[in-house]
Amino acid sequence: MKKAKLFAGITLLSGAALTLAACGKSGSNANEASSAAKFSQAVPTKATKNGGTVKVAIETDTPFTGIFNDELSTSATDTEVMQYGAESLFGTDDHYVFNNKGAATIKVDQKAKTVTVEIKKGVKWSDGKQVTAKDYEYAYEIIANKESKSQRYTSSLADLEGLEEYHEGKADTISGFEMPDGENGRKAVLHFKTMRPGMNTSGNGYIWEAAAPYHYLKDVKFKDLMSSDKIRKRPMFYGPYKLQKLVRGQSTTWVPNEYYYKGKPKLNKIVASVINPNSVAQSIKSNKFDVIKVINSQWPNVKNTKGVNFIAQVPLSYSYLGFKVGKWENGRNVMNPHAKMNHKALRQAIGYGMNVNQVAKRYSYGLSFRVPTLIPKQFGDYFDKNVKGYTYNLKKGNEILDKAGFKKKGKYRVQPNGKPLTIRLAAMTGSSNQEPIIQNYIQQWKKMGLNVKLTGGRLIEFNSFYDKIQNDDPSVDMFIGAWSLSSEPSPNDLYGEKSPMNYSRFVTKKNTQLLDEMDSQKAFNHKYRIDKFHEWQKYMDDEAYVLPVSNNYEITVVNKKLSGYSLKPSASMGNGFPNWYNVAYTK
Repeated sequence: MKKAKLFAGITLLSGAALTLAACGKSGSNANEASSAAKFSQAVPTKATKNGGTVKVAIETDTPFTGIFNDELSTSATDTEVMQYGAESLFGTDDHYVFNNKGAATIKVDQKAKTVTVEIKKGVKWSDGKQVTAKDYEYAYEIIANKESKSQRYTSSLADLEGLEEYHEGKADTISGFEMPDGENGRKAVLHFKTMRPGMNTSGNGYIWEAAAPYHYLKDVKFKDLMSSDKIRKRPMFYGPYKLQKLVRGQSTTWVPNEYYYKGKPKLNKIVASVINPNSVAQSIKSNKFDVIKVINSQWPNVKNTKGVNFIAQVPLSYSYLGFKVGKWENGRNVMNPHAKMNHKALRQAIGYGMNVNQVAKRYSYGLSFRVPTLIPKQFGDYFDKNVKGYTYNLKKGNEILDKAGFKKKGKYRVQPNGKPLTIRLAAMTGSSNQEPIIQNYIQQWKKMGLNVKLTGGRLIEFNSFYDKIQNDDPSVDMFIGAWSLSSEPSPNDLYGEKSPMNYSRFVTKKNTQLLDEMDSQKAFNHKYRIDKFHEWQKYMDDEAYVLPVSNNYEITVVNKKLSGYSLKPSASMGNGFPNWYNVAYTK
């Protein structure tokens, strides 16, 4: 999914959004997966009328944080909640390549090392003020100012001249951000230290894709932005709808932004409310919502629902198992050679202990599937089909552990130095199947003599889980997280030395070198770039610091009376969600 906010599109995908949090009954039907491929990405287009209220379900077992600002938010649920107003600056085609159909035009000049962005006349905030060059610059300031505590600042964004100096407090302005017609003009020229091969593609991580309302937020100090009512309760957007009402953590009501640059949208109201994943099937069958996502394990219960269209996509995302091998210190990841999980054989064996295919069959009717590498198949030739990943193989796992000196003492294995080995696993809460799925993995590892225990003795709520992971809590040795990815395939912002999102905290010379090479000048040569991507996937597969687990079909149920709801990238607002301007009731 292209998520403009998601700087290099990374967001913390709540477990519920990925298969392993899916709930349901056991039993499987292998034919379901092939039927999923037959789904369309959009509902049929019909003649529409004005008016009506659309009810949308937000599926989560925890209240949403409600940080309604692209520069400060990291939660996928917040992105989902603000999708009606938070439009990206740039339009794209179906391969996520920028076009000039969005709120701004963009021109990349490789020779001059510049990117020129021009916001269209008439693109207005919901208070009627024109979106300006300063609003675009201000988004960069929010990210780069240390006071704001944004997690979006990365070394990739710092390829913009002067951003690092601003971040370090050595400069009051960003020297590489030029506004030829002044702050109230609509043009911005961005000067880069280096030009990158992915710059024409959304989600590239080098070019920020959103603006923030400077005139509205300028009186709020950077350190107070995250908690400010102007972000939490009364956010301002230039997308088709504006926030009318908020019930904190529970629901939002959206009404048309009458200043929207494409014209006034057709719906009177959109109400998005939180629903517990366990109530989803019942809500689908009773047509309680006009738009609601299927939890794959409940597919057999809901697939015959009347009065709806089922549409689907395979999202750019995956769940993964990460091993903690270091800490975040002074703006970089620092590896600890003596970390418990800094033992390749142990990590590889744990990978061979995961029966991912069986889990997918049993709990999601074939609608989820094991992912072999950290670069998903949707990225075409960047995906290395020769990397097979870790398929379930206890015999191989045992052999690796024996050879590496993890000897059995009684029921469990000990470390090569003879000390007992207890591995603490952090995993998120989700729907009713999350617990049996995680317990199943713990049982598989036990068969190899590995003593794996849940951090804190139980599954952890989404917000607390990421709090522990981000702060390198010593009670976590390994963790099951999930990424929603950017639409440009570079993994730099997830696994780089200076990436705060590299939650395993692994850093090696080789990894840094490969990441640099795949985004280098040489990588403008497509074949060279592909070779580097393949080399990196093989390297990561062998080192096993992060093991990809699974992905799934994402099926959305849409009321048959709605037209214009499409999951195609070209029909998106640049945030991975449909352009709600196009959604309306049929005549």
